[in-house]
Amino acid sequence: MKRVWKLSDAAQTELLLQRLQRHSSKPKTLPQLSVFTLTKSPNHSFTRDLCAPATHTVFPTLVRLLSETLTYPDARVRKDLTQTVSALRDELLENVDDLGKVFRVLDEKGLCLFRRHSNGYAFVELMKQLGSRPRLALEVLNWRRRQAGYGTPMTKEEYTKGIKFAGRINNVDLAADLFAEAANKHLKTIGTYNALLGAYMYNGLSDKCQSLFRDLKKEANISPSIVTYNTLISVFGRLLLVDHMEAAFQEIKDSNLSPNVFTYNYLIAGYMTAWMWGKVEEIYQMMKAGLVMPDTNTYLLLLRAYAHSGNLPRMEEIYELVKHHVDGKEFPLIRAMICAYCKCSVTDRIKKIEALMRLIPEKEYRPWLNVLLIRVYAKEDCLEEMEKSINDAFEHKTSVTTVRIMRCIVSSYFRCNAVDKLANFVKRAESAGWRLCRSLYHGKMVMYASQRRVEEMESVLKEMENYKIDRSKKTFWIMYYAYATCGQRHKLNQVLGLMCKNGYDVPVDAFPS
Repeated sequence: MKRVWKLSDAAQTELLLQRLQRHSSKPKTLPQLSVFTLTKSPNHSFTRDLCAPATHTVFPTLVRLLSETLTYPDARVRKDLTQTVSALRDELLENVDDLGKVFRVLDEKGLCLFRRHSNGYAFVELMKQLGSRPRLALEVLNWRRRQAGYGTPMTKEEYTKGIKFAGRINNVDLAADLFAEAANKHLKTIGTYNALLGAYMYNGLSDKCQSLFRDLKKEANISPSIVTYNTLISVFGRLLLVDHMEAAFQEIKDSNLSPNVFTYNYLIAGYMTAWMWGKVEEIYQMMKAGLVMPDTNTYLLLLRAYAHSGNLPRMEEIYELVKHHVDGKEFPLIRAMICAYCKCSVTDRIKKIEALMRLIPEKEYRPWLNVLLIRVYAKEDCLEEMEKSINDAFEHKTSVTTVRIMRCIVSSYFRCNAVDKLANFVKRAESAGWRLCRSLYHGKMVMYASQRRVEEMESVLKEMENYKIDRSKKTFWIMYYAYATCGQRHKLNQVLGLMCKNGYDVPVDAFPS
């Protein structure tokens, strides 16, 4: 059972002061992150060649904590602000097609609201509520920047929110401009740094992300936070820079910072990207043994990792923990689990695949998954399910382009002795532009011959000619045994002559002594 400990505001403050008093006698400098100085020492730690930052007092942290805690002493004030901002948002949305009216609403109602909440919370809340309307939010942000020159300066919280928003709409230049603007107004904080780092990360600009971090390390009064290192770990993980990612994690420990669930999730994602399944499991066990408990995102990452690695027992174990969240929502994860079952031979895998397929709506159709299902049904000789998947492929104009899949299909028809169904499939495959191979026609010939349907077998030869598929040694051998079985000696001799003409070996029983 999850135990929740609740402390009063006074008790929390007292506890924090006690901790600060214990550690303030010997303040520790924050070590430099070594991930950008790529020389390794013999003990596998990274050397540091940057200047050590100045020590920072703990009192600003306490003041910041208390100010944020006491801004809204009860939930009702926060709720009232949210409702007021929601009313402003609705009025803006009503006039979204007329920017002139939008600006008038902001002048008449927004300006006084933002002045009443000079800490920036009202604007931050409005930007949050406009998240689904990025164009309108951008206009509101630009309006707010213009108002800053008329007695209503923007706060660091507003700049931070603006930078984050700019990154989310892929406007990196705007994010950089806002950061520079905040710096010129002496509002540069770890929050603005982290927001710009996140904007660069979100847009895949890893070089700028690393350059900004180097600038941060030069700041005398600003030190990286756990959010900073989390961003770096995420960037390095995406770039498969596992050594850098691990070095950043080590710096967290060296800096006396506490890793949070985001730290571990980014580590798991990085190791998963690098296909280092053992490390994924190691981080998970580290979380279970420590103070940071896995969250839903952790389990979703693990579910994907176990699916990709083919660890079905662990995959099924994690799936049971988050089944309520995955079903009907996480379609990529469901497809990954189906793929895992397709690649592994386990009991009742068809039953498990079909149960997962029922969770995926028609609009989530994926050609690659369709072809994968055709292959697994063919291997299991589930003819009805295979043909249903084949029909789905034809309906969605999905083409099979590999000989391997086509051979799986014809082999299934052959084992099930379904020559007429095979003939129908070949005809449709020819029309749909699927990959044709000699095995398709040989399969039909063998089955027609086994049923003494010689004329239909001979028609297959004409089909091969129409699609420029040459006869091989195997083709002649099929014809030989077909005519031998049906007692057609004249045609049998013709086949023997053609085999000799083409330099193929003839059956040993062709010329009895």
